[in-house]
Amino acid sequence: MLKNKIEATNTSINKLLKEQKFTIDYFQREYRWQEKHIRLLVDDLTTTFLKSYSSEHKRPEVANYQNYYLGPVVFSISPDTGKKSIIDGQQRITSITLFLIYLNHLQSSNANKVSIGDLIFSEKYDEKSFNMSDEMREPCIKALFDAGSYTIKEDDDETVKNMMARYADIDECFPDELTGLALPFFIDWFKENVVIVEITAYSDDNAYLIFETMNDRGLNLTPTEMLKGFVLSRITDIKQRDEINRIWKAEIQKLHNLDENADQMFFQAWFRSKYANTFRPGKADSEDKDFELIGSQFHNWFKDNHKGLLNLKTSDDFYTFFKEQFPFYCKWFIQIINAESIYQNHIPHLNYIKHWGIAESLQNPLLLAAIKYSDDENEIHRKIDFVALFIETFTVKRSINLKKFGASSIKYTMFNIIKSIRDNDLETLASNLASEVDQIPLEWSAITDFGLHQMNGKFIKHLLSRITSHLDNLIGKDSTYVTYHHPNGKQFEIEHIWANKFEQHRDEFDQSEDFDKWRNSIGALILLPQGTNQSFSSGRYEEKIDWYLRENIFAQTLHPSFYSRNPNFMKSEEIKNYEFQAHPTYKKIDITERIKLVERICKKIWSTEYFHTALK
Repeated sequence: MLKNKIEATNTSINKLLKEQKFTIDYFQREYRWQEKHIRLLVDDLTTTFLKSYSSEHKRPEVANYQNYYLGPVVFSISPDTGKKSIIDGQQRITSITLFLIYLNHLQSSNANKVSIGDLIFSEKYDEKSFNMSDEMREPCIKALFDAGSYTIKEDDDETVKNMMARYADIDECFPDELTGLALPFFIDWFKENVVIVEITAYSDDNAYLIFETMNDRGLNLTPTEMLKGFVLSRITDIKQRDEINRIWKAEIQKLHNLDENADQMFFQAWFRSKYANTFRPGKADSEDKDFELIGSQFHNWFKDNHKGLLNLKTSDDFYTFFKEQFPFYCKWFIQIINAESIYQNHIPHLNYIKHWGIAESLQNPLLLAAIKYSDDENEIHRKIDFVALFIETFTVKRSINLKKFGASSIKYTMFNIIKSIRDNDLETLASNLASEVDQIPLEWSAITDFGLHQMNGKFIKHLLSRITSHLDNLIGKDSTYVTYHHPNGKQFEIEHIWANKFEQHRDEFDQSEDFDKWRNSIGALILLPQGTNQSFSSGRYEEKIDWYLRENIFAQTLHPSFYSRNPNFMKSEEIKNYEFQAHPTYKKIDITERIKLVERICKKIWSTEYFHTALK
């Protein structure tokens, strides 16, 4: 009977989605992928593609490129109605759809576009019907497909909000080198070379049985467990082996308390930070080297390299190494992860890069690279903070210059920095990182043309939170980055100093597009508490400026009365160098002056002076 039938086939994105229609089962309607999931997917896809791609290739050669396995999806098809429901794989299909929409916009100016619209929707009588049938998400999908943006509404559910956040993540991490001549090659590859196992059942009972089997059974050994087995097999003394086994269990449990995959993240970060000496060349068909092999199969890499790179040759070598080095680096990996999530005054930059950093696969080994077993706790804290400052400086400067920093774009750069700072003492580390900052080929002056748009609100919030808390601290206020970026209570929002009323500014603008550009520039934005922002957002500047006097220092400095009420403000040499000025009215010239102020503050916050002053 048809209802007892189960089919499983390897398929491509093209075959899976082309002119298809799926309903999403009620129990898994929410889309819950996090930033780390979408970044990892984009990094894996683009890295795999670039292993095969050459600018000398013709597009038909893509058929011979390396494939990428994306995993299984499970569908149930009603024998009576033919309706196709997603039982397992909705998260991946939603992410694929968002990625396809992004790629479709990216190729919009290309003369020869790759046809991918029919993977996102089917069309009949000039009406689009999107592949995933869900009335809550369809307005968002439609707006993203048509315009590349969607304004979140109060009644939008978790799925829609998360879809918009992940779409912005795709835009941030998709590598620049694939946006030009390589783009049609990549889209061809994504359509045809990304492999999915499509499992189809013709009854809900069979479909759910498959779902349960995939999620509850088949407990294969993880890379961590395989590494453990190899390590213990090399320790011949039974008491020492039992001791390392106990240590291993205790440390892995601590890691699992962070995240179920934290053990694998730790070993990848540890081995890359200390022992990866080679990197796969950028040429097509090159073989993976230390850095890539640790990322994909660290247990096998360890077996192949423990004698040479780690100098582990005897049973005692293994015992000593895993008794001392393993728990030491595990402890600091956990402390780094915790300090990224919870702001700590003595290592503040870790919290900053949690919200504006690079891919974990690069960030974690960078943060561990300089740490040595012989370092004391204070020295380790300062090393970690120095590296985190470098990472933040790198990302902020690239963002202001409209440069992306997806993992595949910066991987080789970060690999070389990991090697250059490996086991540095504190002074050498400060010198090396300052040199790396000085070599970033980008200027702060790019902020002149920088402003808010649909996809970069996350970065603008980070930038304004750093500036606002920095100025508060200069006058002795105890607010921090957390106060403005992610407080426990009332949230802060980006406030446009100009209301969205073009007609109020016709004395300076003929075109609304020009007005919008100036209104969204970094010199026309501040942070205000939620509610306050909404109450005053439509008012004229002259009506709002008195309220700004009650807010943070960055907002207060717009008002002339602030300077008379705070005569000591300009006496500080650092504040004097910022050249603050009041703005009783707010015209284009005022925005220009405010942009220059922001540039001066950025140069100070992300100055290499920090590396040297923190040594004293």
